[in-house]
Amino acid sequence: MDAGNLSVVSEFVLLGLCHSWTMQVLLLLMFFMLYLIIVFGNIAIIILIITDPHLHSPMYFLLANLSFVDMWLCSVTTPKMITDFVRENKTISFSGCMCQVLFVHFFGGGEMVLLVVMAYDRYVAICKPLHYSTIMNLQKCIGLVATSWTIGFAHAMSQMAVIVQLPFCGPREIDSFFCDIPLVIKLACIDSYNLGILMNADSGVPAMTCFIVLLISYTYILLTVRQSSKAGTSRALSTCTAHITVVVLFFGPCIFIYVWPLSITWVDKFLAVFYSVITPLLNPAIYTLRNKEIKTAIKRFRSYCIYPKGNI
Repeated sequence: MDAGNLSVVSEFVLLGLCHSWTMQVLLLLMFFMLYLIIVFGNIAIIILIITDPHLHSPMYFLLANLSFVDMWLCSVTTPKMITDFVRENKTISFSGCMCQVLFVHFFGGGEMVLLVVMAYDRYVAICKPLHYSTIMNLQKCIGLVATSWTIGFAHAMSQMAVIVQLPFCGPREIDSFFCDIPLVIKLACIDSYNLGILMNADSGVPAMTCFIVLLISYTYILLTVRQSSKAGTSRALSTCTAHITVVVLFFGPCIFIYVWPLSITWVDKFLAVFYSVITPLLNPAIYTLRNKEIKTAIKRFRSYCIYPKGNI
């Protein structure tokens, strides 16, 4: 196609999750409530970990960072999805679409690495308990978290460096509620098949690599736990089970979206909702309900708020 005949696409149309007005109203109410729970739930965990001295340990430092990432990962797409439920024209500007692509992969890539860091923390705590405080000191924790942010940023920029140079001249409808790499590439005015495979590999290969590393790590940890004393087994198993649950919930949708060769629209939409809304919703619940120290910290915080003078 002659480059001179290409028109610049200034905005894209998001087709959303459904077309029924009644269903959109129900989804609006549901996702609005879920979004509030996600934001306030993750903020509550962050505040709890910061204010409670008993939670000033590497594991909870990493958990606070996970809550922070989850909150922003959800905020990249969910507010736009909620407001679009009441709009007839569900459009997003070209720059807004590129921002969604950038930040979804920035926070998503960062969370992948952060989950690996959390597995490493559990490995050191369970397999090398005598050296735990030395290995996982504050400086090391900050360095590992900074590394996760850096890798997430590098991953996002590797996606953006390619997609911003693509020519968009014709179709502008995205059959989803937000902009994601596979769907946006299909709208480019070029033969995007090979490029789509390459870009999916850029997300799918790191996701699969991190997932396999995490499976191996937690398998080794669980085997080590089985050989340890019964006193510490229950707590270690509870912590590792929570971590493994979060890993499966996060990586499952990612692998299906970027690695699975078949693309089924309703399945992709469901996985996108699960990835961007349900996982950030379940993470605080999983860590809160399965963690005795978090439960105890909540009770201390509640008693302090009710009887502040008695806690001075």
